[in-house]
Amino acid sequence: MSEQYFSDISLTARVLGAGFYYSPADVQEIIQLLSSRAWTEDWPYGSAEQKQHIADKLAITQSENETLDEAYQRLFIGPYALPSPPWGSVWLDKENVIFGDSTLQLREWMQHNHIDIRLTQNEPEDHFGLLLMMVAWVVENNPQKLPELLAQHILPWGFHYLDKMQKNANFPFYVGLAELAHLTLTGWQKNLNIEADKKMIFFR
Repeated sequence: MSEQYFSDISLTARVLGAGFYYSPADVQEIIQLLSSRAWTEDWPYGSAEQKQHIADKLAITQSENETLDEAYQRLFIGPYALPSPPWGSVWLDKENVIFGDSTLQLREWMQHNHIDIRLTQNEPEDHFGLLLMMVAWVVENNPQKLPELLAQHILPWGFHYLDKMQKNANFPFYVGLAELAHLTLTGWQKNLNIEADKKMIFFR
């Protein structure tokens, strides 16, 4: 694989990871980039038509009923039930809990491979946004471990999460973000020829 190939993964993973993990107020430059349509020419995954379709949604950062910050609060923080929870163990644990067995398995994998994402608070490492930023770290520091990270800890549940986010986010920007992540994750899987581990999905 070329240096440009890994650079593409790192850049797209960081942009998407920040978009899913941080509040809009904390990543204003990334929000401006994604809502500007300027990204479509350089994004390495998907057709021009697919990217334009997504860009139309990402350009809408205000609805009749919500601001972007309010939508982020509803989709990622609460206080009410999240329409598509961003933690892997909610999808992979029979009890739909955070810090489930799959989180512990990820933590063990991270420790074994000396991956420290320096969390500032006690939170699950299997947040979808954190995992995408972890993809960038692994590509830059230990790229041979990328197939393991994707196959074992992201792909088994990631598409289910993104599909449900697209259906239930009810806010154009975050629907577009989920579609762009789906397109990008598909590109990574195809280019690396990865088969996802088969795991039971419990969250519906």
